[in-house]
Amino acid sequence: MKMIITQAEAVEKGIWPEVMKMFGVDNEDEIWPSEEYILTEEQAQKLHLK
Repeated sequence: MKMIITQAEAVEKGIWPEVMKMFGVDNEDEIWPSEEYILTEEQAQKLHLK
């Protein structure tokens, strides 16, 4: 099973720094609040989303 989370949701949940690391996002990258990231079940568990 996969889970989709937006950048705004990740910020709201306080897990944005971890999501950035998982997807190789840098502070210099242009990111939109509605940008979606698809998490594997394992990634979602690591982020305590499941």
